[in-house]
Amino acid sequence: MNLLRAVATIGSLTLVSRVAGFVRDMLMARFVGAGLAADAFLIAWRLPNLFRALFAEGAFAAAFVPMFNRVMAENEDDGRSAAIRFSENVLSILLPFLIIFTAVMMIAAAPIVRGMTGGFPDGGPGKFALTVELTRITFPYLMLISLVSMLGGILNSFGRFWVNAAAPILLNLCLIVALLFFRGDSPEATARTQALAVTAAGVLQLAWLIWSCRRAGVVLKLRRPTLSPQVKRLLVIIGPAAIGAGAVQFNLLISTSLAARFLQEGAVSYLYYADRLNQLPLGIIGIGVGTAILPTLSRQIGGGEPAKAAATQNRAVELALLLTVPAAAALVVSATPLIRALLQHGAFSDADTIGSAAALSAFALGLPAYVLIKVLTPGFYARSDTKAPVRIALAAMLVNLIGNLILIWPLGHVGLALSTAFAAWVNVALLYIVLVRRGHFSVDSRLLGRLWRIAVAAGVMAAVLVALNPLLDLAATRGVLERALSIAALVGAGALSYAVVALMLRAVSLGELRAQFGRRSK
Repeated sequence: MNLLRAVATIGSLTLVSRVAGFVRDMLMARFVGAGLAADAFLIAWRLPNLFRALFAEGAFAAAFVPMFNRVMAENEDDGRSAAIRFSENVLSILLPFLIIFTAVMMIAAAPIVRGMTGGFPDGGPGKFALTVELTRITFPYLMLISLVSMLGGILNSFGRFWVNAAAPILLNLCLIVALLFFRGDSPEATARTQALAVTAAGVLQLAWLIWSCRRAGVVLKLRRPTLSPQVKRLLVIIGPAAIGAGAVQFNLLISTSLAARFLQEGAVSYLYYADRLNQLPLGIIGIGVGTAILPTLSRQIGGGEPAKAAATQNRAVELALLLTVPAAAALVVSATPLIRALLQHGAFSDADTIGSAAALSAFALGLPAYVLIKVLTPGFYARSDTKAPVRIALAAMLVNLIGNLILIWPLGHVGLALSTAFAAWVNVALLYIVLVRRGHFSVDSRLLGRLWRIAVAAGVMAAVLVALNPLLDLAATRGVLERALSIAALVGAGALSYAVVALMLRAVSLGELRAQFGRRSK
């Protein structure tokens, strides 16, 4: 596998999706703002979005993909057909469960929202009722996206990474169209339109994956529910895999719930907008690297090649740090001018900018950790071990909860973001310690030698950005074109300064980049 090319394929499409998502957020900030309606929609959207993260980027990637590849490997003569039959058996159990689960969650929306928010003590019954209504509208999305994730896992196993990576673009396009052409005459009406667009997007994403699978020669037939030994094994490992892979999302859910219960109106929105910007590099790099290495690690470990598996994971960590350390530094030092340039217009005020930027700086301190979690956990999943990551994730969630309760009172919503970042680093440390103790991973000399080079290059870039921040802040008070040009200039200057220093210090070499992009994937 050519790691950089695979990551570039997934990352480039994820970039398109995240840019479209941020256009959506800019429109939402303009038409909905950061008040009652925004908080209600974001709470309603948090649960199906949590399931999207668990299934699309977690459980199916962690449990289904290795088993799918193992079935193919164990049936040399008819591996593809055997793997598809396994998928049909999984679908026979998954689909009825999803239908029942979605129906139950929609019926129980009121107690679920009350449990998350305490009924919005400071928001009144109207805010609670709106949140319940929006939750019921968005919940079918989790059923649809779970099916999308299964089909995407099949295509990823065949090396067609781009199809699943492109699916989230449809979600963002649906939400953008809803905001531009179907929004209501009030923030509450617009929030309802957004909720409807979420479920409509799930239908489109499922249709896209079904069509893509047919083009790849994959047609799953609906069978009578069958608990084959392989399906039983999948069910045993998929629950822990979902919890382990979704640690960051669970931490955000806890933070959102505490903000809704105890902080001022708008705190939920501040955390959301900050997390959305923080998710841009996380989605491009973390999901890309984690998705790309899992099938390869599974094959290398299954083929008795532990040395190659360790080398693959070292290069994945190196690539993740090379890209995320500068991104984290940039978001920490330039949070305020970036938020102001991107979001401050319409219903989004200067106070909203300050609140969101403070949360972004705190979230960004954990950005490398969020990505490393996605790079290290495949080392467990490729060995069909989902119990160790879930134990580690639960420990990290406990750390996050304690940190939230300690920091929320002196620091408000910023304390919640700081606690989430710290818990992510605890998660990384525990994953690394367990892998090393088991002899499954060790930092090689190449990675060790490049860590300080990456840090120095990121430090130089941060200094350049601090010097340029006043120019971006000035442009943020002007028109859309000036904002766009100033953001492009800031990003370009930061990227150029980082690249120059990184090449000078040999944190990366041009020869390696040419070799990665020049080779064909095997």
